[in-house]
Amino acid sequence: MASSISPLDLCLLHQSHASLSLMHSPKLLLRQSVQSISLRGQTANLSFSSSLQGFSSHASIKGHSPLLAVQHLTGSLTRSEGLRFAVVVARFNEIVTKLLLEGALDTFKKYSVKEEDIDVVWVPGSFEIGVAAQKLGKSGKYHCVLCIGAVIRGDTSHYDAVANSTASGVLSAGLSSGVPCIFGVLTCDDMDQALNRAGGKAGNKGSEAALTAIEMASLFEHHLQ
Repeated sequence: MASSISPLDLCLLHQSHASLSLMHSPKLLLRQSVQSISLRGQTANLSFSSSLQGFSSHASIKGHSPLLAVQHLTGSLTRSEGLRFAVVVARFNEIVTKLLLEGALDTFKKYSVKEEDIDVVWVPGSFEIGVAAQKLGKSGKYHCVLCIGAVIRGDTSHYDAVANSTASGVLSAGLSSGVPCIFGVLTCDDMDQALNRAGGKAGNKGSEAALTAIEMASLFEHHLQ
């Protein structure tokens, strides 16, 4: 009596026979291809390859690339139209924070952010920045909140408590509101260090923070909605 073998069974039998051959020839490199196998009325073009030396295997379906294109999403410094910003500034150490604010506002202007799209909110000190930033972020009026302050080390451990709480507060504000909150708070050992970073020889960190704010606002607005 004649027996019929399906194309799929024939493929599996062929694979099994090839595997046995490899056991007797360890250095043999097997490359085999089976095309146009009919499975349940559908035709799929399958290719198989295996290598005993490299212990590797690969299977692909025609029309489907094994590697997909990676999409990179980034914010833009040139797409600032319509973006609104809030700037929270600590009044304590105002000689430093005013310089940081000026640097931030100059950078916003250079990158075409309109003055009417920026609101500046003053708070007593850096410790109060976080709660104000959270309130502004949750208002739905702004695409990003820039936080500016200056914490300068003194003779007690008060510095560590304020610096840590300020950083935690800004982070929490961003996470809870879903709006980027940028940390533009200086934490310095002395006033000279702070002034050097507020327009001195170390640049203006307020300006750098504003660039970060524009990029993050653009990223969220154009890609992460």
